[in-house]
Amino acid sequence: MREKDVRPTRHYRFRDGKELTLGEHTTIMGILNVTPDSFSDGGMWSTVDKALAHMEDMVEAGAEIIDIGAESSRPGFQVMPAAEEIERLMPFLTAVLRECPVPVSVDTFKAETAKAAAEAGCHILNDIWGLQYREEPGEMAKVAAEAQLPIVVMHNQNGTEYPGDIIASMQDFFRRTIALADEAGIPRDNLILDPGIGFGKDAEGNVEVLARQEELLDLDGVRYPLLLGTSRKSFIEKTLGLPKGERLEATGATCVIGAMKGASIVRVHDVKEITRMCRMTDVILKKRNGAQ
Repeated sequence: MREKDVRPTRHYRFRDGKELTLGEHTTIMGILNVTPDSFSDGGMWSTVDKALAHMEDMVEAGAEIIDIGAESSRPGFQVMPAAEEIERLMPFLTAVLRECPVPVSVDTFKAETAKAAAEAGCHILNDIWGLQYREEPGEMAKVAAEAQLPIVVMHNQNGTEYPGDIIASMQDFFRRTIALADEAGIPRDNLILDPGIGFGKDAEGNVEVLARQEELLDLDGVRYPLLLGTSRKSFIEKTLGLPKGERLEATGATCVIGAMKGASIVRVHDVKEITRMCRMTDVILKKRNGAQ
């Protein structure tokens, strides 16, 4: 299948005039964790000045979206109250929104935090529970619908066991997510699917999902953009025995293969290196497609 047939095209124009087009090439989302305890870079961008400098570096290196997270989702994390998350997030989000030339995404699964972020002016919501956080049934969908923002909906589950085929289970999860979105009034064009690499899957499961990623692009005849987040994740350590500081090349391999298999967005820490890898991949794919 040709790449231009795999990636759906989406164009978003936001209230502040910023724009984002998906589908023309691999879009790079740069990770800006303002947490003290994220698995890879916790505490590195813990002041507003440091966060702004890192944002600027990532944009200069090729990031077309900046994704801010104020709560770690590392394995075994403890959920913080929404009020605490908002208190930590807001000084960073306000500053980044003021200075950032590209759209800003906020990584949260709590409706109250998402609502505060949307009211502050963020451009995209990024929900690691795909509208299905069991403590707040239906609430995130209502926020996304009211805000009229694109939302990344990630596959997740408690535990890593699957009674049948892992891809079939993930497709059923996304069907439930889409039903919630439809009920709340979220336009399907505002949904971006994320297979949730590193969440609710063991190392073997993560690798299988990456190998079969294209099976998630089309759901019941509708094609959705797909965001792939593999950056520095522990399945690389479990597969290759690499510590978190030595996972760049393996992350790059997953992003290149992900782009070849139709990922619209890759979410990464190492923006400069992964941007170059994906840009070269895009050039080759375009040449291949033009020759067909």
